Amino acid sequence: MNRVKAFDTIAILDFGSQYTQLIARRVREFKVFSEILPHDIKASDLLDRNPRGIILSGGPASVRFDKSPICDSGIFNLGIPVLGICYGMQLMSKLLGGKVHGARAREYGYAQLKIKSRNLLLGGIKSGTQVWMSHGDEVRRMPKGFKRIADTQNSSIASIADEAKGFYGVQFHPEVVHTAEGKKILKNFLFKICAAKSGWTMKSFIEDTVNAVRKEVGRDKLILGLSGGVDSSVLAVLLNKALKKNLTCIFVNNGLLRKDEAKRVINTFKKHYRMNLKYVDATAVFLKNLKGITDPEKKRKIIGREFIRVFEKAAKKLGGVKFLGQGTLYPDLIESRSSFGGPSVTIKTHHNVGGLPEKMKMRLVEPFKYLFKDEVRLVGRELKLPDDIIYRQPFPGPGLAVRIIGKITRDRLSILREADAIIIDEIKTAGLYRKIWQSFGVLLPIKTVGVMGDERTYENVIAIRTVKSLDGMTADWVRLPAELIAKISNRIINEVRGVNRVVYDVSSKPPSTIEWE
Repeated sequence: MNRVKAFDTIAILDFGSQYTQLIARRVREFKVFSEILPHDIKASDLLDRNPRGIILSGGPASVRFDKSPICDSGIFNLGIPVLGICYGMQLMSKLLGGKVHGARAREYGYAQLKIKSRNLLLGGIKSGTQVWMSHGDEVRRMPKGFKRIADTQNSSIASIADEAKGFYGVQFHPEVVHTAEGKKILKNFLFKICAAKSGWTMKSFIEDTVNAVRKEVGRDKLILGLSGGVDSSVLAVLLNKALKKNLTCIFVNNGLLRKDEAKRVINTFKKHYRMNLKYVDATAVFLKNLKGITDPEKKRKIIGREFIRVFEKAAKKLGGVKFLGQGTLYPDLIESRSSFGGPSVTIKTHHNVGGLPEKMKMRLVEPFKYLFKDEVRLVGRELKLPDDIIYRQPFPGPGLAVRIIGKITRDRLSILREADAIIIDEIKTAGLYRKIWQSFGVLLPIKTVGVMGDERTYENVIAIRTVKSLDGMTADWVRLPAELIAKISNRIINEVRGVNRVVYDVSSKPPSTIEWE
C-alpha cells in the first residue's frame, strides 16, 4: 500500500539523528500525520506529497564538511513552512547564505533558553525554560531576512526565524522530554505556523485503510501470516473487515513458539472470529534447518527463508493468490536498513521486511508500515479486539530461536518454554504485565554447578529480561521488586527440569538491544 494520503502531513527529512523517529511520534501525538523521508528527496517529489510543513531533523555530521548530508535547496522555494532542528537549523542557515562555525563552547545537555523577541514558534514559552542541547557547531551569521529569537549562555543564536517565509530554526531538541516545553514548541509550529488540522486518528486510519485495501485487492485473494502477536492479530481483524472471504490467514507452527501458543491462536481466530485459517505444523522442517546453527543472523535468515517456502506452498494450494499481507511497522523498517540515506546503521534484519513479494510473486500489502506499536494497539481498541491480544507483549518473528543463545534443540526449547511461562505468569499475577514492554526468559549457552537434594548438578542458566519502552526504539530495564525476582527464580529452579541458576538482565537499549540476539 502507498503512504497515507487522506490527512494533513508533516514531512520529516532524516539526517541521521537518533531522535528522528521521536520527532515523528511527537507530531502524531497532536493527531497530525508525519512521514520520515530521505534527506535528499527532490523538492518536486516533496511538493507532490503536499505537506503542510517540513522538519529538518538533527544529525551527527557537521555542515562544515563537504561530504555532510544536505537537502535540495529548492525546498525553501516551495512556500511551505520549515523547522530546522539542531543540524537542520545549521543546514538551513548555510544553504540560505548564513555562516556556521565550530562552537567556541560546545553544548551537551541542559541549557536555559532566553527568549529575545515575540514570535509564533516560541509563543507562550517562558524565558529561561529548560532545553536539551547536543551540538558542536553554531550559527555565527544568520541568513538575510532572519532574526535571532532566543539564546542560551553558550549559544548567542539558539533560535532563529524568518517569519515572512515561515522558516524557523532551533539549536536544541524540542522532541525530547528533557526540553521542558518542547511539545508546546512543536504544537506552535504545527498549528500556528503550518495551520495543520488534527485529522490523524485511528478511527480515520481504519476507514481510510479499509477503503484502500478494498480498492487495491479488489476481488483477488490475500494471504496473511498470522503469528498471534499484536501486529498480525490486529492486521488480521482489519483485513477481515475489508476482505472477508478473500482473506486467508496462515498460521505456521515453526516449533519456536511459546507454551500453548498454537492452541490459543487457533481457538481465537478460527473458532471465535471464524476466519479462514490454515494451520501448518512445520516444526520438523524448521528444527532440521536450524540444527547446529548458532549465529543469530543465520538463524533469522533460515527462519525467514522457511517462512517463504511455507507460504509459497500454501499459496499454491489455495490457488490464484495475488497479495501478501504483512504487519511491518515503522521501527521494523528503520532497524532493518540504513535510515533513508542517512548515517544510521542496520541493527538487525527482520524476517518480515523486504524481498518477499519478488520471491513469492505476490504484491505486498503493509497497512501498518507507517505506524508505531502503540498506534497499532489503538487500532486494535477501535476494532474491539480483546485486551489480552491488544496488550500482548511483543514477541520476535524468529520466536524462541533468538532467545536461545547457541544451538537450538527440542530439549532446550522445552526448557525455555517452561521458564518463560513462569516469568509471564508471575508478572501477570503481580499486576505488572501491561506496565512492562517485554518480559521473557533467555536460555544461556552455559551450564553451572549447583546442589539439589544433596546432589551436585551441572545444568542450565536462565536470564530474566524485563524492559520498559514506548515503541521499542529505546528501552530501560525494569526495577522489579526483589521479592518478585526471587519468586520467579525459585519457581523456575524448582519446576523446570534442567535449570539450576537464574540471573537478571540490567542493561538498557542503547547500548544493548531488547532481545539478546
